[in-house]
Amino acid sequence: MSESNREQVSPLDDPQFVMARDPSGMYDLTLGFPAQCRKALALAREVELAPLSKRPRNVVIAGLGGSAAGGDFARALADALGNTPVAVSREYSVPNWVDEESLVLACSYSGNTEETLAAFQDARTKGARLACVTSGGKLREFAETEHLPLFAIPPGQPPRTAMGYMLIPVLWALESWGLLPALDYEAAFLGLESDALRWAVESPEAGNEAKRIAQTLLGSVGLIYGLGAWQGVVASRWCAQIEENAKNLAFSATFPELNHNQVLGWVRVGDQRVARWVVLLLEDGDESAKMKARARVTLELIQDRATILRTRASGRALLEKMLRISFLGDFVSLYLAALNGVDPENIDWINVLKSELAKVPQ
Repeated sequence: MSESNREQVSPLDDPQFVMARDPSGMYDLTLGFPAQCRKALALAREVELAPLSKRPRNVVIAGLGGSAAGGDFARALADALGNTPVAVSREYSVPNWVDEESLVLACSYSGNTEETLAAFQDARTKGARLACVTSGGKLREFAETEHLPLFAIPPGQPPRTAMGYMLIPVLWALESWGLLPALDYEAAFLGLESDALRWAVESPEAGNEAKRIAQTLLGSVGLIYGLGAWQGVVASRWCAQIEENAKNLAFSATFPELNHNQVLGWVRVGDQRVARWVVLLLEDGDESAKMKARARVTLELIQDRATILRTRASGRALLEKMLRISFLGDFVSLYLAALNGVDPENIDWINVLKSELAKVPQ
């Protein structure tokens, strides 16, 4: 190899470069996501769920942060495929309309998330039917004491790496109770296993979309645009992963709503003195002609103000598409963390906040 070619080798193609910046093994946890999903399904199937005596009027998934991400995906699937409204609550309480005809799934990876515990008690007071997804803590104690449906998942990893454990049991429960149709889990898991090879650190940047996107985002403010409702849910997950893992601000927005407001923010974006903006469009490929036109015109309007990237979901069924394009974002966030020289696991600022909140009386 000539000296000039050697200089062109991406640092992301050196496994040591990536691993040296990942002392807590976040990369390995991410690479294990397909296996995690399989294990989550196996664990969910072991839980004996009694049939609901009556279909709930609505469903609320209560959670925060990484524990709520699965709720967002479940809501998107319910909107597209289900027969019962599903909402996600990221509060100390559940919505006022929750009552005896509601089903509330309290989801906390640790089992000690203060907002989720408060929401659980609020739902209990309102008489809602309850189920829990957790690895332990007070939430598991409540579920066991009150003999509630409990999906007990393995502990010991950052919640944002536990999407499979937090999502798959929720989907299985909704499917088992007749609130979602049968989902093709196997196709989704096979797709994830294929993608783990495509985006692994051993896969060269020239053919590795995750590495290329990370390189483009380096030193930039990223805006992740979802070309539709479920794409917007995934865009939000991308932002959370980029922010938490790479310590890099990113923002998400969803078509068509962004065409009614945010598009005008681009008119004077040069005055905001940001060195470089990157817009990444997440798309299905099967959007309506109207939605495709919205994307085309919007990107044409901003093309001289931002670097434009597009990525299309792989797969056939909605669950597979959502999981696979979300999985891509996980790898992007870790490669961007390596380029930024930060530990993707570190959450010192969140821990400071939790410590201060613990001093505040209930």
